[in-house]
Amino acid sequence: MRAHGDDLRAEVADTELCDAVIADWRHAPLERISKRAPALCAHAEKLTREPRSVTNTDIELLRQAGCDDAAIFDLTGVVGLFNLYNRIASGLGIDDEPDW
Repeated sequence: MRAHGDDLRAEVADTELCDAVIADWRHAPLERISKRAPALCAHAEKLTREPRSVTNTDIELLRQAGCDDAAIFDLTGVVGLFNLYNRIASGLGIDDEPDW
């Protein structure tokens, strides 16, 4: 998580928020980012951990949080690609924390 945390800190100036997200996104003040952020994070986690359990109800929760179909598609694509990249890196034994 250290590498991803460093990436987050590079993009978000609010270090308190970054630290909270890294510690546990469920308790982080995500509304500082947007009102949709908690729903986006919850869906991303579910799609990563239990992809076969995602249902139309989950998609409807995203819509209720203010996501349109394009945002839902983008979220699904980004989560899917990161999961693919992580599995390729893990499968090849690539160090996720290189010493540059």
